[in-house]
Amino acid sequence: MESGEKYNNGNLRIEWLKVVDFFIDLTGKKPADINNVLYTIGIQELGKGVQDFSKEEKQDLIHIGTCAVLTEYYRETHKDEDSWPHFEQIKEIPFLDLKEQVAFLRHHIIQYFYENDLIQ
Repeated sequence: MESGEKYNNGNLRIEWLKVVDFFIDLTGKKPADINNVLYTIGIQELGKGVQDFSKEEKQDLIHIGTCAVLTEYYRETHKDEDSWPHFEQIKEIPFLDLKEQVAFLRHHIIQYFYENDLIQ
């Protein structure tokens, strides 16, 4: 199997549509891109609700969302004085081209949604 091939199967598209439908039900609109999904997961993981976040905080929330879905590759080390989680990489992420990276993230986002009973 070529690098990243396992993330490009036909079921991925069907399962991703469940995530998209969840966002449509939640917000009334389709997520703009995968970063929008990771940002929303980051907000959920932060646990402070929707707020006005600075540009840097929004980037941090995308990072939190990414780490939250890639639990095989990252683990939370601590929360800072503002209760923002911090992570360390525990496993090397496979080298993938851009298309494979998107499929890889979608696969892990779908797992996150199933593990948190957000989709069925």
